[in-house]
Amino acid sequence: MQYDTALRGYTSKRIEEIESADILVGIPCYNNEKTIAHVVQMVTHGLHKHYKDRRCVILVADGGSTDDSREAAREFEIKPWQEKVISIYRGPGGKGTALRSVFEAAYRLRVQACAVVDSDLRSITPDWIRYLMEPVLERGYQFVAPVYVRHKYDGTITNNIVYNLTRALYGKRIRQPIGGDFAITRDVAKFYIDQDVWTTEVARFGIDIWMTTNAITQDFRICQSNLGVKIHDAKDPGQHLGPMFRQVVWTVFSLMERYETHWKGIRGSEPLETFGYEGSAEPEPVSVNLEGLIQLFRTGYQQFSSLWREIFCPDCFSRIESCARMKSEAFHLPTDVWVQILYELAATFHSWTVNRDQLVDLVTPLYYARVATFVRQTWEMSSLEAEILVEEQALRFEEQKDELVRIWEEKSREQALKDQAS
Repeated sequence: MQYDTALRGYTSKRIEEIESADILVGIPCYNNEKTIAHVVQMVTHGLHKHYKDRRCVILVADGGSTDDSREAAREFEIKPWQEKVISIYRGPGGKGTALRSVFEAAYRLRVQACAVVDSDLRSITPDWIRYLMEPVLERGYQFVAPVYVRHKYDGTITNNIVYNLTRALYGKRIRQPIGGDFAITRDVAKFYIDQDVWTTEVARFGIDIWMTTNAITQDFRICQSNLGVKIHDAKDPGQHLGPMFRQVVWTVFSLMERYETHWKGIRGSEPLETFGYEGSAEPEPVSVNLEGLIQLFRTGYQQFSSLWREIFCPDCFSRIESCARMKSEAFHLPTDVWVQILYELAATFHSWTVNRDQLVDLVTPLYYARVATFVRQTWEMSSLEAEILVEEQALRFEEQKDELVRIWEEKSREQALKDQAS
């Protein structure tokens, strides 16, 4: 079903009454009653502290929470001269629709800058607002991605997949391509609104990487802003991140097809200008069940190894096979094998036109194997020391990019021959 707006009638009316604003801060929300008031508090304080001479609107874009999220947001008193709108968005459930409603409001209010912050943040401070807004308002940037001090086991999908692929494919070192807290200009909001993704799977978990990839490929002026420590409702990678892995990977691979001509010629990467917080801190720990991750991989191997044998080249499969025989205390899926797995998987996804969802499901256990390896390698390290390993891994993805292009083209040719034969 197509729909022409994510804003309900009463929200549109409220925006018409406000008429215009300089700044909009959107807060996508779903069942976050424990944290939403704190987030609203930090946003209102930040706007008052840094931008009290500007017209500011806070929009809570709620997905029909069944707890008291909206009531908690409504009851919190904001500073004078600010506006607050609490809205249940229209359209398919998911973060993407919440963001579409924020972008529509930003466009209609003719704002100079629109920031978005997650509703489960416990570490947000009033300064986050300045860190996100300043590059847009003062320095002419159009898309501000976040950088956080995160615990080494928070963000395993980013650290092991999305950062590596975004950097190697598109040549920009965007450290948090699915960060959740960002800022954009009105013209970028308009570009996003006009894209035909809002009724697709992308508009669920894949929306963050979709926005980042489009910001790069459309040549928007991109920078990063360090927000300091990120403490939120972190998830155990073995228990909670399977569905997110599937949706993010599916989106990354779909975008590879769309922007194939863009990324194929890029080699190496460049850092982005980074503003914001300059201190350092050790974030609160995130617990990980290491044995559980290894077990999930072994179970996956028992179920899917015959299919993995078909998907991956013999060398890659034999190295996966040897992992399945390892004892837990020696468990290790090497970085170069992980690069090979993701690159072969991307090329296979491209050559398959059906059953793509099943393909991504099949390989989720391999993600658990890689996370288990990273956990074992970094057990004694601080988060800062673990970051060095993440950077080394990203470099390996860049170094093997020729191999990605080779496999991509080879599998495309094989599929074309099969299609001709049938």
